Amino acid sequence: MSEPDPTLNNADLARAQLREAMAQLASGDRGALERIYQATSAKLFGICLRILGDRGEAEDALQDVYVSLWQRAKNYDPERGSPISWLAVFARNRAVDRLRKGKVRSGAVAVDEAAGIPDRRPLADAVLESSERSARVHHCIGTLEERQQDAIRTAFFEGTTYAELAEKRGVPLGTMKSWVRRGLARLKRCLEE
Repeated sequence: MSEPDPTLNNADLARAQLREAMAQLASGDRGALERIYQATSAKLFGICLRILGDRGEAEDALQDVYVSLWQRAKNYDPERGSPISWLAVFARNRAVDRLRKGKVRSGAVAVDEAAGIPDRRPLADAVLESSERSARVHHCIGTLEERQQDAIRTAFFEGTTYAELAEKRGVPLGTMKSWVRRGLARLKRCLEE
C-alpha cells in the first residue's frame, strides 16, 4: 500500500484506502480482499440482516458478496461511485437473490419490501460527504485573516452575538459586523472554488 496523504482527514483516508484496495483486488491481490472485508463487512452484514431477518442467512449472503467481489472486482468503476456504495448494492442484491430463491427461513421480509427497508444510520457516502464538506469549510476558514476567523468561529460555532463579540474585542459593533461580512464573502468564494 502507498503512503497515506497527510492532508486527508480520516474519512477521506478510509475512502482512498478502500479505492486502492479495490484496484489491488482487481489486479489479483488476495490481501486486498481481507482489507476490503475489514473495512466494509459490518455495514454490508447490516444490510443483509435487515433484508433477510436471520443472522445465519445474512452471514451466508455476506459470504456470497465477497465471493462475487473476488470474481467481479474488475467491474468496479471508481468514476461511477464509491466502493462502499457499489458493495452495498452488491449486498442488497445477494440478499434479495436469496429471498427469491426461497433459501431463507422465516423472519425475512417479502422480496417486494426489501427495497424499502429503512436504514436509520446515514449512508457511508453521506457520512463521507459531510466529513468532506466540514473539512472544506475548516480549510476555507483557515485562509481568512485571524480576526475574521476568530469572529466567524465564535459567532457561528459558539453562538456569540456580534454585539458580544465587539464588546469582548473592544471594537465598535459596525467594525465587528464588517469583519464578519468580509470574512463570510471570502469564505463563500473559497467554498465555490
